[in-house]
Amino acid sequence: MEMPRPDPKILARKGSIVAQLQGVLPKGAVIHDPAETRAYECDALTAYRCAPLCVVLPSTTEEVAAIMRICHAERVPVVPRGSGTSLAGGAFPTEDCVILGVARMTRVIETDYDNRFIRVQTGRTNLSVTGAVEAEGFFYAPDPSSQLACAIAGNIGMNSGGAHCLKYGVTTNNLLGVTIVQMDGTVLRIGGGHLDAPGLDLLGVICGSEGQLGVVTEASLRILPKPDGARPILMGFDANEVAGACVSDIIKAGILPVAIEFMDRPCIVACEAFAHAGYPDCEALLIVEVEGSPAEINEQLSRIKEIAARHNPVALREAKDAGEAARIWLGRKSAFGAMGQINDYLCLDGTIPVSRLSYVLGRIGEMSRAAGLDVANVFHAGDGNMHPLILYNANQPGQLETAEKLGADILRLCVEVGGCLTGEHGVGIEKRDLMDVQFSAADLEAQMRVKDVFDPDWLLNPAKVFPLKASATRRAV
Repeated sequence: MEMPRPDPKILARKGSIVAQLQGVLPKGAVIHDPAETRAYECDALTAYRCAPLCVVLPSTTEEVAAIMRICHAERVPVVPRGSGTSLAGGAFPTEDCVILGVARMTRVIETDYDNRFIRVQTGRTNLSVTGAVEAEGFFYAPDPSSQLACAIAGNIGMNSGGAHCLKYGVTTNNLLGVTIVQMDGTVLRIGGGHLDAPGLDLLGVICGSEGQLGVVTEASLRILPKPDGARPILMGFDANEVAGACVSDIIKAGILPVAIEFMDRPCIVACEAFAHAGYPDCEALLIVEVEGSPAEINEQLSRIKEIAARHNPVALREAKDAGEAARIWLGRKSAFGAMGQINDYLCLDGTIPVSRLSYVLGRIGEMSRAAGLDVANVFHAGDGNMHPLILYNANQPGQLETAEKLGADILRLCVEVGGCLTGEHGVGIEKRDLMDVQFSAADLEAQMRVKDVFDPDWLLNPAKVFPLKASATRRAV
């Protein structure tokens, strides 16, 4: 994985840059000792590491603006960082960069139940947004598997989804407004506590922009009333392809569950050992959850069972109570951590049409066998957002490179069948050099021109998203 060479002039001015940052931030908000910056050398893509110039931890939008003005004047790259849970290297630093972490920005600024929104600082974790409103019967819908730890800032940067995005959409469908600080320190406020902002849809440009356009410090988020009830059902099958065909048939029938999650045998075994959720012994497992009134739940589950019966399930079980439902979801939400206890892995994030699910699962199996590496599958089957986990041994020379090549081939397959490179993890550094698989040179040029407008010096989140040669040329101009 290639990264740009650090600017020796910036490295030589480290002492001066640190002193300026310390001058605008409270004591302890600037971390520059190499022993302390080690925690920021990577995010959840741990295969690569690089020490940053320093780390800053502001607490307000005003402090972020002051940091950005200094870095802009000194031409120092800035890497925004939420909680560091990115699986695509979205917060990976360069040696000459300042990491700007929002972990101390966790306040709830405003809650409006009449208009159904909450405004928070973006260092607040995903799950704690629901925690702030659930006593009043509301919740925040996007629910990535890392929701206990991931920050709203990162969710906005990567347009994160989660298990329940099939019904409620991803972050962009639940984001009403942002406060964003540009590279020169300019503070912009876009949207607010309402569904549609006037003028150009700049909110849609910012959500999913991976820290390329600015640092989002505050967000207005849509909150929803909790449903009357919800109930998951487990459906086990004797092959991945059969489970994939069942998913396709449920969607084609016009049924809209709140979630359809898929796990294959390696994930089932690991998650069951971790959460003791009562998962059946099978090759592929679907967790399908529906919600509404008791009558609505029963009607939807009845139709889903009829569809599942056509695919000869080896197991079919509804959750009997809230406790069992919680265990079922704990197992699924713990999948990445549970797999990490038994193997090194790369987690992919390709998205495909649901109608091609069965075919793609079969091809991944063939590609896995040809590469000599196992692949475990766990993903949001309802919207075709796949998360194949390529298992490898980091201590065995050459296995990481083999895993990366297999991952690139799987992502090419996703694009080939009409899908795309990423559903919610972002491009980061992981998929940067695959962007020309999905986009033409003209497409990429149009995207880079948008960045030119917001960040003309190309100092924000360097070496991410766009092919390295193109971004290096842009920054040199």
